[in-house]
Amino acid sequence: MNAIEFDQKLIQLQKPLQFFAYQFTYNTEDAADLVQETNLKAVKNRGNFKAQTNFKAWLYTIMRNTFINHYRKQQLNLTYRKKVVSQPKPSNDFQPEMALSIKDMDEKIHLLEEVFRVPFQYYQKGFKYKEIADKLNIPIGTVKSRIFLARKKLMDILVDYQ
Repeated sequence: MNAIEFDQKLIQLQKPLQFFAYQFTYNTEDAADLVQETNLKAVKNRGNFKAQTNFKAWLYTIMRNTFINHYRKQQLNLTYRKKVVSQPKPSNDFQPEMALSIKDMDEKIHLLEEVFRVPFQYYQKGFKYKEIADKLNIPIGTVKSRIFLARKKLMDILVDYQ
């Protein structure tokens, strides 16, 4: 299927997509946003569509997965907000004992073997498992394992902080 045929089919299915999106969201504006995001993903992944398959089903699958991912992300944010709101706010006062404990933890991290320390430090800096795996040129499972083992070793070393 060439690009023009693809675009024509996509345009023809806008009303059914809008109806399908509304069944997920029960809100006209949210449904329009979902349709727009579905269209964007469909156009981006045009090369992944196999010509002999059902185009409408392919679009519906994209829409359903987009909605589910958005819903999960929303639930995760709500859970995170509840945890943050329920915890007492830290004071802005400088606490020297906190600076010492962070310094102590950093020293303990540097005691780890390099194979565990490096992935752990990348993870600590906010890198995702995939990014760490690419950076270190090792499988993602190895990265997860090394970070897990680094945490376990740190918990054994930092018994005073538990």
